[in-house]
Amino acid sequence: MARRTFLCRLIFCAVFSASIVNIFTHSSSPSFFLRYSKPAALHHHEQVSCSQAEVADDVLIVLRTGATESREKLPVHFQTTLRCVPHFVVFSDLDEEIDGHAVHDVLGGVSDDMKKEHDDFKLYRHLKEHGRQGLRDQQVMMTESGSSKGDYLNTENDGWKLDKWKFLPMVDQAYQHMPNAKWFVFIESDTFLSWHNLMEYLSNFDANKPYYIGKHLYINDIEFGYGGAGFILSNPAVRKVTEHRSVRVRDYEDFTATHWVGDCALGKVLEDIKIPLHRAFPHLQGDSPATLDPATNKIDRDAWCYPAVTYHHVSPSEISALWKFEQSWVKKHDGALLRHRDIFMEHVRPQIKSRLGEWDNMSADKEYTPASYNADHRLNEIERNAWKSYDKCRELCESKSSCLQFSYREKRCGISHTFRWGYKSEDGSVSSGWMLDRVDGLFAELEQKCGFRDWFSPHEGSTVQRRR
Repeated sequence: MARRTFLCRLIFCAVFSASIVNIFTHSSSPSFFLRYSKPAALHHHEQVSCSQAEVADDVLIVLRTGATESREKLPVHFQTTLRCVPHFVVFSDLDEEIDGHAVHDVLGGVSDDMKKEHDDFKLYRHLKEHGRQGLRDQQVMMTESGSSKGDYLNTENDGWKLDKWKFLPMVDQAYQHMPNAKWFVFIESDTFLSWHNLMEYLSNFDANKPYYIGKHLYINDIEFGYGGAGFILSNPAVRKVTEHRSVRVRDYEDFTATHWVGDCALGKVLEDIKIPLHRAFPHLQGDSPATLDPATNKIDRDAWCYPAVTYHHVSPSEISALWKFEQSWVKKHDGALLRHRDIFMEHVRPQIKSRLGEWDNMSADKEYTPASYNADHRLNEIERNAWKSYDKCRELCESKSSCLQFSYREKRCGISHTFRWGYKSEDGSVSSGWMLDRVDGLFAELEQKCGFRDWFSPHEGSTVQRRR
């Protein structure tokens, strides 16, 4: 065991050193970045690193939010990523001003009959009549990623019901806001966006062609770009959407009324006008670094290897931390692409420990409780005692060679064979631990497996551009 641990650490150190050499060898040209101070909320005057790519002035960032969360979730964007963005617009369900920035009601683009009749617009009708006054409390995810995981799909939330109606008018109004934009990038208030990676990603596409780029999901037989991960439309695509929808407003409103997410309704329009989705996974992510399994492999694309453009379900504090890390990375590496591996190795890995109190690392592959002890008498002695204390839980994880991590709360021990960073325990009742040598071994294996890969793009008839 000691020999294996030593070899894992040796491999990890060797590969990590090689990775750093590759980063400097293959980093983007320093001229790709401009360091400057830009006025922003809360009197930010420090130097920030922002892309000066030519395309930057032709991109409109469209941030979608709602009155039930806008005051809590928007300020961090004005303090971080949007400081680098020349053109952005914020759409919501209420006209207001937050931190000196206009927030626009986008639902004027929905027919009056629908807004008057449909139950989904109950909150909207209240906002139009009373503003925020008397607004019923809605749960807003402000804690670390995952700690409100049960509420992401709370379809009974009035704000959530209203949100699906924003997608189609949002595209129309984004086009009206900046009709000459080459690219329209749509994100949500709990989406982290890497601006400098986005700039390089877009350089792989011809903005004169109709593109619909996103992380793919399906509802029934409709493929669409997941709104939380962000999606991207070229100018020709936006123009076709608005022209096509303009004479079929009621048809698509009826479709929206019978579906539970608005990004699917937009996907239906794009399907009808024959613009297929360009799958942007793993660049666009539906998870945050806190909840993402870095070893995940979907459609033969290892997230570890590729540049990161977005993360979703990210709290304001995490967006701030990721922004600071990205800024540090850009300055340190002269604009090298920031990959998922870099975030896990240099941002996440330093923060995990053999024991971390008041932290839940989401270890739940197998749980041990007094009830499981009574139900299964085939458990060995270590398994029978795992629920009794943190140390007993750790002993169990150590005894299983595939166990990477564990968590313990009173009379419950959970272990996991996959890596998760996790989030701060809201009530402080959970403590977590990792088998650090095994985590380092996993990261080393991921390094060896994929090397450096760049973008899934249409260039040269290939979906993968490898950087040697």
